[in-house]
Amino acid sequence: MMLLSICLLGVGSLATGVWAAPTKFERRDTPAGVPDYVLKYAVYSPVVYLYSGEQYLPSDINAQLTNTIPESNFQAISNAPNPLDLNNLNSLGADVYLTSKNDITTNPAWLKGVKPDSQGKTNNAVSSAIIVNDKGNGNVDAFYMYFYAYNWGGEVLGLPDLNFGICLFPSLAPFPSSQLPLITHAGNHVGDWEHNMIRFSNGVPTYVWYSQHANGQAFAYSATEKDASGLRPISYSANGSHANYAIRGTHDHTIPNFNLPGGVLEDHTDRGSLWDPTLSSYYYSFNAGDSSFSPYDQSGATPVNWLKFTGRWGDEQYPTSDKRQFEIFGQAKYVSGPTGPADKQLNRTNVCPDNGQKCILRSILVPRSAGDEEEGLVER
Repeated sequence: MMLLSICLLGVGSLATGVWAAPTKFERRDTPAGVPDYVLKYAVYSPVVYLYSGEQYLPSDINAQLTNTIPESNFQAISNAPNPLDLNNLNSLGADVYLTSKNDITTNPAWLKGVKPDSQGKTNNAVSSAIIVNDKGNGNVDAFYMYFYAYNWGGEVLGLPDLNFGICLFPSLAPFPSSQLPLITHAGNHVGDWEHNMIRFSNGVPTYVWYSQHANGQAFAYSATEKDASGLRPISYSANGSHANYAIRGTHDHTIPNFNLPGGVLEDHTDRGSLWDPTLSSYYYSFNAGDSSFSPYDQSGATPVNWLKFTGRWGDEQYPTSDKRQFEIFGQAKYVSGPTGPADKQLNRTNVCPDNGQKCILRSILVPRSAGDEEEGLVER
């Protein structure tokens, strides 16, 4: 019993978050060529603070194709376009996985992305897509899609060494000591799409959605932290997982809709490098009637067909026969890459996607103490 208490104390100490000092910055204008209609919504576009120790930064969308091979059932697609690019990616089917040419356990440089410059721009890397869905009658949803070449799943239980975790889960003891380090990181995958969505009513921003793992959180626009302009919500990107949070610190995401300040599965956010996705982004309108996309840039320079790709933006989950893989309690060290922006419910009814979870429109920022009552409306 004493040993268990010591273990739990250790987990609690590891959950303590460190807040970095705020960094002042100015809002930057959207790149030229985007019409005034879209610029109206870009004024309110989120800015992103990456984690100060982030190793996997925003990435060029097209570079993902350069560094991968399309595969199905772990076999290369024989008739895939060559070279594969954003204009022909849609020719591949839903069963296709964009599989790394390199063994990802060697941590190839292309997985690490591009660090934003002092203005927040990812130079020579288009790392975002802004998609506007005008639903009519003054109702508009603007999606801000963020791309990373790799998702690091983080540490299980916040433990850098799972030998410490044996005191919490004695069933781990039978595993060979050489395999225990494999269990400390779960949910890694090639390719990572995250997003914010802002809902507008007659040109006024009302709510902001922050994607987080299989779910996320929605807040009243008025409640969100803003940049120096007082207009652009701040999104804090979690270390490795890139889940988006409205506040910095430590976030436990073990239980959906309970974002507590510490626990078993933690994300960590702070004010590291500033990223302004609008400075290196493609801009599109979305027509919900036929699920089509149209670039606002009429010059033909903006690729659009890649948005119709329904396959995965990374490797297929490795089987347990693969020496890189390890599974325990149903959790795998490496999982399949994600689907793309078109699969993010761009014509959703509620602010939150329809995923079986309650959609809470929060009027204050969380997390708070576990005993506090939830404040906010519930969308039906």
